[in-house]
Amino acid sequence: MGLDTRPLSTLHEKASYEVADFEVPTGREEEWRFTPLRRLKGLHNGTADASGKVISEIETPAEIKVETVGRDDERLGKAFVPSDRVSAQAWTSFTEATVVTVPQEVEASAPVVIRRHGEDASGAAYGHTTVIVEPFAKATVVLSHRGSALYAENVEFVVGDSASLSVISLQDWADDAVHVGRQHAKLGRDARFTSHNISLGGDLVRISPSVEYAERGGDAELYGVYFADGGQHLEHRLLVDHAVATCRSRVDYRGALQDQDAHAVWIGDVIIRAEAEGTDTYELNRNLVLTDGTRVDSVPNLEILTGEVAGAGHASASGRLDDEHLFYLQARGIPFDQARRMVVRGFLGQLVDRIQVEEVREKVAAAIEAELDRAPAPETEPAR
Repeated sequence: MGLDTRPLSTLHEKASYEVADFEVPTGREEEWRFTPLRRLKGLHNGTADASGKVISEIETPAEIKVETVGRDDERLGKAFVPSDRVSAQAWTSFTEATVVTVPQEVEASAPVVIRRHGEDASGAAYGHTTVIVEPFAKATVVLSHRGSALYAENVEFVVGDSASLSVISLQDWADDAVHVGRQHAKLGRDARFTSHNISLGGDLVRISPSVEYAERGGDAELYGVYFADGGQHLEHRLLVDHAVATCRSRVDYRGALQDQDAHAVWIGDVIIRAEAEGTDTYELNRNLVLTDGTRVDSVPNLEILTGEVAGAGHASASGRLDDEHLFYLQARGIPFDQARRMVVRGFLGQLVDRIQVEEVREKVAAAIEAELDRAPAPETEPAR
């Protein structure tokens, strides 16, 4: 399959299944300039030794069909085309794929849970997952990533007409893990798609969710929570491509950072093409800086090629804990450390509470508490 050039956005210029169609990144390219390439351990330039192993375990209700298929399965790659070299490398390198099918008009009785567990971060492993939700069906899929791994994957979601899919992707890797993932959703007429990306563990995690509308009435909500500790690089790069009229999207990602060299990157791209009249979209990123020595890069991008929109906007904000909020709580007898925790919980909890799977919601809340337990004590408390 040949190279597809996309001139509308400089951040997504190329699309191809062939690795050779993408030049090896140098770090000067716009789409790679925030990523520390040396920490990718060769995923970006083809030098990674493909000797890694990531084990998959799947739990599914009886009404949902889950298959392990080979590369020649015709359902693979129908919803997306890789838009960067690592995604193309993952496409050409996987040997088996997971296909989840939710039959037409079926509402899943329980979430489909796909657990990926890495055993070794010295060699690369590659994965591919396709989730097909047929018309008028409804399901929730949980993707859980744990252990040590050097892992690149593509995940594609095909949501049929009037179908609904909720996806929760939890990146809770070990400290030495590297994970580069592409997640792409293609929505049919009046389809609804909700995703939650929670990135907590790993040395370097770079997740790229994207949404494509095939018919009118599509509705996408993309939420994200991340907590970066010292030395961690957590990166999320989103694309919502409004190419069809009367579709809706909402993006809300929030993160917290603490300790030296914690780095969070959020890139939000929304394109409203000329034919996408009646689009309603808004994207938001907020970051809470808890200590000195951290770095945040937050870049919202909005391209509007028609004046006939229902609504379009974006916002980004990064800053420290509000001294007034802390003082308000302390003035009511709450100790400083507890007040600090309450502010962080409230900031991230608004999105955590949206996670509909109770087990995952509780796990994420506990992980945030564990992150706060590791926070260094402040040198001074805010003045009263």
